Amino acid sequence: MSEITHPTIKDGWFREISNMWPGQAMTLKVNQILHHEKSKYQDVLIFESSDHGTVLVLDNVIQCTERDEFAYQEMITHLAMNSHPEPKRVLVIGGGDGGVLREVVKHSTVETAVLCDIDESVIRLSKKYLPGMSVGFIHPNVTVHIGDGFKFLADKKNEFDVIITDSSDPEGPAESLFEKPYFELLYGALREGGVMTTQGSENQWLHLELIKTLKKSCKEVFPTVEYAYTTIPTYPSGQIGFMVCCKDGSRNLKEPLRSWELKEEEELCRYYSQEIHRASFVLPVFARKALR
Repeated sequence: MSEITHPTIKDGWFREISNMWPGQAMTLKVNQILHHEKSKYQDVLIFESSDHGTVLVLDNVIQCTERDEFAYQEMITHLAMNSHPEPKRVLVIGGGDGGVLREVVKHSTVETAVLCDIDESVIRLSKKYLPGMSVGFIHPNVTVHIGDGFKFLADKKNEFDVIITDSSDPEGPAESLFEKPYFELLYGALREGGVMTTQGSENQWLHLELIKTLKKSCKEVFPTVEYAYTTIPTYPSGQIGFMVCCKDGSRNLKEPLRSWELKEEEELCRYYSQEIHRASFVLPVFARKALR
């Protein structure tokens, strides 16, 4: 069998270079390439790194590493879940690696968790190479739908308490998930008082204009919209943000409605906490002014 190669890997180092973060790049040392394929929708690369465990890369952009994925998965999930009084029915759009599902089913209120991802290869390969994340798929309350999230939502009305959009960047197959028509579908699919989170267009150091546009689109649909962020070393500039939206205009998303006791929180989470929930909405002055 011939050795697997990939254009992003040279001299034992993976390089993530993109026009979305000009003038900088992320590099990781590679022990071995585990898998590479061109799916119907994107280039899928999985490699074993020297210090970050297994790494999933889609269209040459890091999606997750075993070392720090929890900082993203926990935050995009629990910011929404703990902003709802009793989330019973939950929908995940994207998230084929299973990490968000893993976090969703930590909530005892959940009766049904549905995942819709357009690319079966991400699910299939994550089950093989990322067992710590894909464990969410084996929960008895989880069902999986392979297909376009936009189309999946078209006939869903007042069905879900929480919807989490765990998409790739606003380029390629995920581009439509960052536009107003998509948020209108989310609004319609949510029950009264429903909450949604979506990957918030990268981060405040690189993409303030994108974030402003995204927030404006959300505000045209949802009465309550807030921007939060998490720190994660292997994403551009070490951060990624989330739009958190609610159909209830009086809901304070910055204050968790539900929380775990300290001991349970430390058993269930490695990053998220009540304090982190509140703090994640506190922005530096330059970002606060831009997003006001």
